[in-house]
Amino acid sequence: MKRTEAAKKVAPAGKSPAARKAAAAPKAAAAPKTRHLNVARETAAAKRARAAAIARGLAKTYPDADCELDYKSPWQLLVATILSAQCTDKMVNQVTPSLFAAYPTPADLAAAPVPAVETLIKRTGFFRQKTKSIQGVARAVAEEHGGQVPADMDVLTTLPGVGRKTANVILGTAFGKPAIFVDTHVRRLSNRLGLTVSDDPVVIEQDLQKLLPPRAWTAFAHRLIHHGRRVCFARKPRCSGCALLRWCPQIGVADAN
Repeated sequence: MKRTEAAKKVAPAGKSPAARKAAAAPKAAAAPKTRHLNVARETAAAKRARAAAIARGLAKTYPDADCELDYKSPWQLLVATILSAQCTDKMVNQVTPSLFAAYPTPADLAAAPVPAVETLIKRTGFFRQKTKSIQGVARAVAEEHGGQVPADMDVLTTLPGVGRKTANVILGTAFGKPAIFVDTHVRRLSNRLGLTVSDDPVVIEQDLQKLLPPRAWTAFAHRLIHHGRRVCFARKPRCSGCALLRWCPQIGVADAN
């Protein structure tokens, strides 16, 4: 056999048939990079239109969204909201029935033994401070407001343990007044959606108020909270299945599902 013919039958050194086959196979095209919505030069009118579209998308996705705390009166909602700090609504809902059964009115709760209240709310965490807060607000409501929770922002925020967020929850949810309550979910989502650039809850509230009509405020806040708990997580939000993706610039999102 000629030397040249023998050389043809010898596989090239260092390459197996499998390796040669892999090298010859066409390379798969690189997956296209996801292009985020750019809102850097968005006009005020365009932002209002986008906010309205987001509100419609949330309404379609969560038509029945409401406060997830169980309550039967403004007083019960006030107490439950205070207890929900650093605690899940589910846990608060497990605790409040026994609390309200034992101490149904503000006067009853104000006069309750501290250890008894602490025992009832212990599972919500920070129970000593929360006991002081709910008994303090109970005393103020009983003694200064005739046992009725006031339906006024300025008055509500003078009560012990009641900040602007809690007051807005009460006004919007219990009294049906236009209100935007900025909790951790509303803060995160409003920034991620490019509806604000602030981390200050008061500024965020004001920014959102400028984008939506008052009649939409309370429902919008509740739906943002629902969305934050179910889809738009702080870590690895579920962007691929998000109903708001087309209007979302995904600000700050580095890793998503």
